[in-house]
Amino acid sequence: MPASPALVARTRAAWDCGDAVAPLDVRLDAAARLHTATTIGATSIAAADGSEAALRGGRGCEDGDALVVATSGSSGTPKFVVHGHEGLAAAARASNARLGTGPHDEWLVCIPVCHVGGFSIVVRALAAGSRLHLHDRFIPERVEEAAQSGATCTSLVAAALRRIDASLFRAILLGGGPAPSDRPRHVVATYGLTETLGGVVYDGVPLDGTEIDVRDGGIWLRTPSLMRRYLGDVPDPRDEDGWFPTGDLGSVVDGRLVVDGRSDDLIKTGGEKVWPVRVEEAISRRPDVADVVVRGVADPEWGQRVVAWVVPFGDPPTLDDLRATVKESLPPHCAPREARMLATIPRTALGKPDVPALLAGFRP
Repeated sequence: MPASPALVARTRAAWDCGDAVAPLDVRLDAAARLHTATTIGATSIAAADGSEAALRGGRGCEDGDALVVATSGSSGTPKFVVHGHEGLAAAARASNARLGTGPHDEWLVCIPVCHVGGFSIVVRALAAGSRLHLHDRFIPERVEEAAQSGATCTSLVAAALRRIDASLFRAILLGGGPAPSDRPRHVVATYGLTETLGGVVYDGVPLDGTEIDVRDGGIWLRTPSLMRRYLGDVPDPRDEDGWFPTGDLGSVVDGRLVVDGRSDDLIKTGGEKVWPVRVEEAISRRPDVADVVVRGVADPEWGQRVVAWVVPFGDPPTLDDLRATVKESLPPHCAPREARMLATIPRTALGKPDVPALLAGFRP
């Protein structure tokens, strides 16, 4: 089901019966939906038209299970994460407390509910007694209409934020990647993972109950909303004290978490290290750049070279323009050695850049 009153009603009915739910990506065809459902051991599939089909061989859930959701899988095979009712409740309480949201607010869902970023809005609104506005996809005009009709809060990714009038909302949670440094104060940059039920660090400060530890540059989290387990034979990466390794690198500066990026994204060029997010932040400040993604590409001389995929706004900037902009705030080795102009950046359903598609030579 897409985001809809039917999805909310079916979810609540399942939870009342002690069942768990697994929101499937509506963009998948019937065969792919069936494959996913059987892979996770579902006992039935409920459709938007109210029909429901039983599945043979479903193994059901354990007591306390509430949600099964796939990781984004943008750089590999997705894992299926199991969250419990206690974790969902803890996440909703902590987020609502930080934002001051309650029955007086109205939440808009306009990102996919098959990911925690979208589904957690539903949980947050139910916990707060807030009214829900449910959109099956992001359409800028509909988002602004929802705000004018009473929606006060929503969650977006950076690419979507640039396409609406953010001032129409009281609070916007921004996830799925780096947040623009010039965002309005009511736009909150969140950090978290599917395994933590989405954002558990808001503007660098952990939510109540969440703890941060940095070990050899790696970010570890311990939080009440941490997953119960992975499905299948995927090992649990937590240490004996319940700390979860995120796979991201960063630091804590003046009490705030600073995320450098995924360890796999680090570019090593000519013996120097380059974090793509810092280069993206610099380039995105240019008025002639609508969107940008930076990654490293194999290079026989440098090991890797810094490449910028750019969606121009108006006349496209030259490579020299981009290099000069980056050098204003970063060392020279961070400046891109190549720029590739595109009409659009390929993105996953959650709005994250589809990096494998870019590296494979995506052309819109």
